[in-house]
Amino acid sequence: MSIESIDFHSLKAAYILDPTITYLNHGSFGACPKRVFLDYQQWQRKLEAEPVQFFEKNLQPAINRARVKLGEFINCNSDDLVYFPNPTTALNAVIRSLKLTPGDEILSTDHEYGALERTWKYYCRKTGARFIQRPVHLPYTSKKKMMADFLAGITPKTKVIFISEMTSMTAVIFPIKEICRNAEAAGIMTIVDGAHVPGHIELDLSEMRPDIYTGACHKWLSAPKGSSFLYVKRALQDQIDPLVISWGWESDFPGRSQFLDYHQWQGTRDMSAFFAVPAAIEFQNLHNWPEVRNRCHNLLVEARRRISNITGAETICPDSKSYFGQMASIRLPNADPIKVRTALFQEYKIEVPVFKWKDEIFIRVSIQAYNSENDVDKLIEALKRIVS
Repeated sequence: MSIESIDFHSLKAAYILDPTITYLNHGSFGACPKRVFLDYQQWQRKLEAEPVQFFEKNLQPAINRARVKLGEFINCNSDDLVYFPNPTTALNAVIRSLKLTPGDEILSTDHEYGALERTWKYYCRKTGARFIQRPVHLPYTSKKKMMADFLAGITPKTKVIFISEMTSMTAVIFPIKEICRNAEAAGIMTIVDGAHVPGHIELDLSEMRPDIYTGACHKWLSAPKGSSFLYVKRALQDQIDPLVISWGWESDFPGRSQFLDYHQWQGTRDMSAFFAVPAAIEFQNLHNWPEVRNRCHNLLVEARRRISNITGAETICPDSKSYFGQMASIRLPNADPIKVRTALFQEYKIEVPVFKWKDEIFIRVSIQAYNSENDVDKLIEALKRIVS
């Protein structure tokens, strides 16, 4: 199927989003298609129609199916996956389980997600470990140089490498497979934050070989809010303590995996968002998502160019899909981020993040299946008025 043959107007109509808003912020919380949201609500209705029977008979098959479908999608054994509401919660379970000691080092970058920077710093203060953030300077134009500069930060005290595959603030893609290979050879644990990856760029965990990986399904896969996953390599699973001690610990009815028992059974909760993940995968399969991604990336390349023409600012990475996908951060020099974002939404009904990062101002534009050239045109015309 060619890009031209995809009906993007029908794809826009397939989402629940308010049609009066030009929505260019899929990266923050995602957006759910109508058929996926309906599947989610049907699971909730089944739960509420007969909660006892649902929890006793239906829940186990539903969560197993959701894990199997996700495992197939990201190419890993489904028994190495557990669902969490978001990557931050998943990684809190991991980080608090690490046996860190004074002087241990966690090697990371200065492009990491703020909530997880805080998580690492919190546990480092408790344990005496050190969170080392290696700078990745902009513009980022060479993956080989980035990897060499980053790996030069390894010392005999490095116990963990923590890194985003796709960064949140700068929206760039790091060479994770190569970093995982180097860490594996050095005997260093790799923990990868892939919050923006599933459904956005190809994810093959068997090929990547991280020790631990987390991703959000409610972002670019467009599953319901509160659906994310944690992958842990089989040899490390016994080391990850449950975030909540509940029926899965010393279970009366142990399953085939302590890892699943510990992390799936954490008290009464609505898992409907997890159960709807297969519907989100099916939605993308039905709509030839590789072509959708390609079209969105090309539209974003043009949007970056046009914004840079307005500001005169240099782009932060090459146009290649190996450097960014459907989300890009573009410099807005000499702008007030709060005023620009407020004006874009209140005056032009454009939803897009504008923020300060390391003393520079950026606008982060997301292009998803429901976006069109007209959306980009609206943003460009608004920025011409606001920025100038």
